[in-house]
This record gives sequence, structure tokens and C-alpha cells, in this order.
Amino acid sequence: MVKVSVMVLTYKHEKFIRKTLDSILSQKVNFKFEVLVGDDASPDNTQAIIREYHQKYPDIIVPLLHQENLGGFGKNNTLVALEAAKGQYIAPMDGDDYWTDDNKLQKMADFLDTHPDFVACFHNAEIIFDDDSHPNQFVNPPDQKEIVTVEDFIGEDEVWFIATSAILFRHGVINHYPQWFHESKSGDIPRYILLGKGGGKFKYMNEVMSVYRKNRNSGMSFTDGYADAEFLKNRIDMYRGIDKELNYRFHQTLNKNVARYYRMMLDSKQYVDKYFKKVSAAIQYLRLGKPSSATTKEIIREYIFPKWLSRTYSFFALLPHRIKNNT
Repeated sequence: MVKVSVMVLTYKHEKFIRKTLDSILSQKVNFKFEVLVGDDASPDNTQAIIREYHQKYPDIIVPLLHQENLGGFGKNNTLVALEAAKGQYIAPMDGDDYWTDDNKLQKMADFLDTHPDFVACFHNAEIIFDDDSHPNQFVNPPDQKEIVTVEDFIGEDEVWFIATSAILFRHGVINHYPQWFHESKSGDIPRYILLGKGGGKFKYMNEVMSVYRKNRNSGMSFTDGYADAEFLKNRIDMYRGIDKELNYRFHQTLNKNVARYYRMMLDSKQYVDKYFKKVSAAIQYLRLGKPSSATTKEIIREYIFPKWLSRTYSFFALLPHRIKNNT
């Protein structure tokens, strides 16, 4: 019987997938596990490498090689892998990340085996930047809470503190994936909401046991941007979906979060010289965010009060002085 299904999702990962798979195959466990490798029609050599590993480890590596990209920001690839998974627990993994502790799976499975009231457990991960644009850092701070519930994923800002490669969760807890999940560009945040919505707890293990790699070839972190109105709109829709999913228990807090994205939208590249779009986004920001009076005045002045009207007002306001000075 398979205890853990390791679910590796790949796209254009030929440079990284060997290290990823080797880190999984080096795990020291006393149970059976499988490694489902779902490739979303990579145009590079990723699928050939996956086939090579399947030939070497036919009882462990399960290739799920798609000839056409399934779309859905990679989530359809994820759902196909989940459907094929046989394990009691799921360990998700991106094809450019890797594990750094050979006992990781054993430690995490042991915890869930003995704590049935927890839906998942997770550990710290090191973030590395392939282009050296930032120094290495850790996902979790020193004061990371040991026991986490769904409330901890809700905030006026975006909340994310579990790397994909750092979690093990119970298979079958999520039995329905709503439309907002499919449409969201984020995969981790919606998954954690759906895992915790029924009251399940997450256990934090204060150990660094994986690496979260950010690379320009395939990392969403580099392709998404907070100056992109389409990305911001996707985040707004995601948080509105989360709000409904949680029966509006955190409505005011999530409204503040949504308001942040409307504020960023005002300065997005698609909104340059788009007066009416800016007015609409500014009104939504003021309505949902309820900022201070000083910020409200600034938003009205910069984004709602038309520049041409401001210039006209200034012209007529200064006109008496100009006439007086010319006489």
C-alpha cells in the first residue's frame, strides 16, 4: 500500500529535474511511496529525462507526460496528478525545487500518522535565486507559529508562508475544487484555504528540509508582476472567491486585501493614460480600503480629479493675480 504520493509538476525544467528527482529518491523511509511526475508539454528535454528515470525506477516513478499544455496556470496538470495519486498523504513538488533532508518524508508521515486532528504539516525552506538578484533567504521567520489554522492565511496583505516543497497533507481532505481555484494563478494559497476551511490544523516543523528555487525560465514569481493589471485582477478574483468559500467570515479583512490590488492597479502599465479605468479602480480602492483622510485626498487629487480640470482650475484661480500684475 502506498503511503505517500510525491507529486512533481514540471514545465521547462530540464536543467533542474534530475536534482529534484534524486532528492526524492534518496529518502530513507520504512513505507512505500510513489513519485508522480506530471509534465505540462515542456518544449525542452524534460520529458526525455522523466522517461529515463522511469526506466531506472519503474516501481517508483510514474510519468504523466502531456503532449499538449493543459492550461489553467498549471493547475490542470496538478489535478490530473492528484487523480492518479494512490497515497494516503500528498507531497507536492515543483520540478525545479529539491529536498535537502533524506529523512523528511519519514518525519512528516510519522507526525500525521500520530496526529489525526492535523490535515497537514510543513517545514521551513530556503529560497535561492538562480540569477543571484537577491541573497538566499528563508520562507519562515524565527517566530513562525507552531500550530496554524485557516485564520492564519487571512490578512489585509497577501499571506504566504508555506513553500510548495515543504508541505505534506492528507489525501481526500479537499473533495471539491471550486471555479475560483481553477482560475487563480496562485496554487499554494487556494490549496491551504481549502485544506484548512473545515477547521483542520497545520503543524510547523522548525527545520529547513527543502529549497525553493526562483528562476526566470519557469518561475511564476518572475513572470507575474504587481505592475500588471491582469495579474492584479486575477488576485482580486481569487480573494473574492476565498471570501465566498469561507462564508464571508473574514469579509472586512479580505476587503482591505482586495483594496490593495485596486490601489496597485492605478499605477499598472495597462492603466497609463486610461483616465476612466483609473477612476473606477480608485473608487473601488476608497470604498473597500477606507483609507485615511490624507490618503483619500491624495487619491482623489491624483487619480479622480482630471488633470485638465486641475489645470483649468489653477488657470482661473491665478487669473486675477496675472491681470493685476499686468496692469
